[in-house]
Amino acid sequence: MSCLPKISLLPLLLVVIPIAATVATPTALARPHCPHSCGNLPIPYPFGTREGCYLNSNFHITCNELSKLMFLGNSILGVLDISIQRHELRISSWVAADCYDDLGRSIRRNNPFVWVSTFSISHTKNKFMVIGCDSYAYVRGSLGVKYSTGCMSLCDTIDDVANNSCSGIGCCQTSIPEGVRDFNLSARSFKNHRNIMDFNPCSFAFVVEDGFYNFSTVDLFNLSNVVTMPVVLDWAIANETCAKAETLESYACGNNSICYEPHNNLGYRCNCSQGYQGNPYLPNGCQDIDECSSPELNPCTNGCKNNDGGFTCTCPRGYHGDGRKQGQGCISKKLWLKLAIGFGVTIVVFVVGGSLTFWGIKRRRKFIQHKNELFEQNGGPEIRRLLEPGGSAQKTKIFTIEQLKNATNDFHESSIIGRGGCGTVYKAVLPQNKLAAIKKSSTEVDKTQITKFVNEVVVLSQINHRNVVKLLGCCLETEVPLLVYEFITNKTLYHHLHEEPHGSSISWEIRLKIAKETAGALSYLHSDASTTIIHRDVKSTNILLDDNFNAKVSDFGSSRLVPSDKTQLKTMIQGTLGYLDPEYFHIGHLSKKSDVYSFGVVLVELLTGKMPLSFDTPERDITLATFFISSMKKNDLSFISEDPIVDGGNPDQVRKVANLAYNCLRLKGEERPTMTEVARELERVMPGDKHLWTSVEVNREETE
Repeated sequence: MSCLPKISLLPLLLVVIPIAATVATPTALARPHCPHSCGNLPIPYPFGTREGCYLNSNFHITCNELSKLMFLGNSILGVLDISIQRHELRISSWVAADCYDDLGRSIRRNNPFVWVSTFSISHTKNKFMVIGCDSYAYVRGSLGVKYSTGCMSLCDTIDDVANNSCSGIGCCQTSIPEGVRDFNLSARSFKNHRNIMDFNPCSFAFVVEDGFYNFSTVDLFNLSNVVTMPVVLDWAIANETCAKAETLESYACGNNSICYEPHNNLGYRCNCSQGYQGNPYLPNGCQDIDECSSPELNPCTNGCKNNDGGFTCTCPRGYHGDGRKQGQGCISKKLWLKLAIGFGVTIVVFVVGGSLTFWGIKRRRKFIQHKNELFEQNGGPEIRRLLEPGGSAQKTKIFTIEQLKNATNDFHESSIIGRGGCGTVYKAVLPQNKLAAIKKSSTEVDKTQITKFVNEVVVLSQINHRNVVKLLGCCLETEVPLLVYEFITNKTLYHHLHEEPHGSSISWEIRLKIAKETAGALSYLHSDASTTIIHRDVKSTNILLDDNFNAKVSDFGSSRLVPSDKTQLKTMIQGTLGYLDPEYFHIGHLSKKSDVYSFGVVLVELLTGKMPLSFDTPERDITLATFFISSMKKNDLSFISEDPIVDGGNPDQVRKVANLAYNCLRLKGEERPTMTEVARELERVMPGDKHLWTSVEVNREETE
């Protein structure tokens, strides 16, 4: 399906034309004497348009009688659809834009904000998207603590862009966190679109219902006509558990309904019990389903008697048995009829059984053939050869898809321990109760890159470093190959620094230990592995910690292997905003010094406890690295305000680590130390050695 075939017609349609819900008769959805619709859009209780018609103020709907448009409460958020079956609310959300004229002057910029009170913006039904060829954007807000995430999209010509592709060339997309109740969008440009004005004068950013929008190259110019996109909200009643709510007078579930709690901790919800249908939030909203009068629901081959919440199949007078069954279900008492029916059933069972057996064998063969084809195209023969005695990857195991399904309860949602733009990570229990983490990429491996995938599996299987997550094996019987890693128990460094309520409780000694072990692992990848490996995405979310706070470097999905005759590679720019090496970003040359720069940002995170991207500082200091360098040039360490460092840190050690981080963050890669030198310096800092391999000297030629 193409991306919004008539996109120029969309600017106000999302507000003007609501999408009608598929519901029962309107009078069965609203309270008596209450409006049950606004225009063509039903308004089911607990929602309502006036006091007494809604459960509480969270469910207040404003209906414009002239335009027949609905809004959430007294806000300007247009309501497109209300579902009591899915417990979803679709609203229209504004698109952020940043546009320029031919002289590079800003002609349009807006930063829309959406706040939905006690409801939650669905993290499974929505995506954050950025459109443009000179564009980056942020979405930030609050979910108890502040959150922010971003996306970057670049391209030089329209020929670089592909329809239906959102991989960072013309279009970029990512997920939003779970539990978000508000967001603020900011779209920006790197160079004011000067070199691409003829086909892309604007940057756009928006949160949109997943599956509603598909990117097309024409959107780089025409999307300026679109002002809103649909966003899906999750809703529930109050903020109580079912057990607590059932004891309250305000309990919202009506008769013949059941209460359940959604996984996102919104509160509780109501559904009609089995055998009933209607609105579970009205006192008598759940009505009995007459299965006997419905050909689709009535399985009886003879008589049918409807009961409250169910039904019973009956046999004609003179017969007895199970009225559901055909043929032998209702049997006459006469012996000759019993024998005739028995003979007929035997023949039917024989024919049907033979057909099912033949069909099952055929399906099994087709399934095995498909698995073998996937195994072949994913490089299975080459990896199997390397696993043979004498091969170079004997430590790696090839798992079957059945083994991994058993280990994850068929990849059940409860097994998910991580989800991001690159894929999903599942917790698995292998034989002998051995824990593992299975990474399932969201992007298919390019069939022309199978040799590269095989080489990466071989190289990663040879890494034997205590501070690098071990690759246990892979599965090649799926469309996207699965990688199996050892399971690390204590989450990520990012979690302990930024997400926990008392993240600053990590002592200075533990922070030094994590820095030293991470540097040692990167030094090993750069200098001691059989083939040089550039990680390319060093950040605190990719540093896992075990129960003893031992560091484990993880996520080699973006890593590159460096041939022995090269020191740098020309690659597509890839990384994470806030950690990205500016030299690599500007000229596209990837080297080991790019990892050094990213590690320098991690050091500053350990020193300050601050996020790599900050929106509370001047725009020129939006990244933590820029803020840190500016402070170091002024010889000002007041930004180090973490209690464990101020109260318990060794001032000499803190100064040395700050100097080391400053050197790692130099703009020119050739002026940065190697990871081996960084690791050695941290080894010397740990026991309090007075020696420092270099000191901070401001290079006057460096520019912001």
